[in-house]
Amino acid sequence: QVQLVESGGGSVQAGGSLRLSCAASGRTFNNYNMGWFRQGPGKEREFVARISWNGAMTNYADSVKGRFTISRDNAKNTVYLQMNSLKPEDTAVYYCAADPRNVVVKYDYWGQGTQVTVSS
Repeated sequence: QVQLVESGGGSVQAGGSLRLSCAASGRTFNNYNMGWFRQGPGKEREFVARISWNGAMTNYADSVKGRFTISRDNAKNTVYLQMNSLKPEDTAVYYCAADPRNVVVKYDYWGQGTQVTVSS
C-alpha cells in the first residue's frame, strides 16, 4: 500500500495562491493515478482534480478549471496542486488520494488532509 501526507495548506485572502503537496511513500508511486479532493464546512467531499500515473492526462472539476493545476514529480514521489485566484468557496480540507489503476477507478488510499482557508 501507499502512505500519503499532504502539506502546504494555510490561510490566504481571496485572489491569492497556495501550492499543496502530497508526498507518497510505500509502493512504487507511478503505479498510481492521483487525485485531489476537498470537503468544505457542512459539505460532502468533492472531486477537484486528477492526474494519470505518467502525468499525461489531467482532469478538473468545473469549479476550479483555469485556476488550479495538478502536476506530479515521480522522481520525488509527490503530487502537487497549484491553486491560483482563490475564492472563499475554495475553503475546505484538501485530501490527496491514490488510485491503483485497476479496471475500475477507485481511490484506495487517502492522506489526512490539509486545511485551506480563503478569506474575503
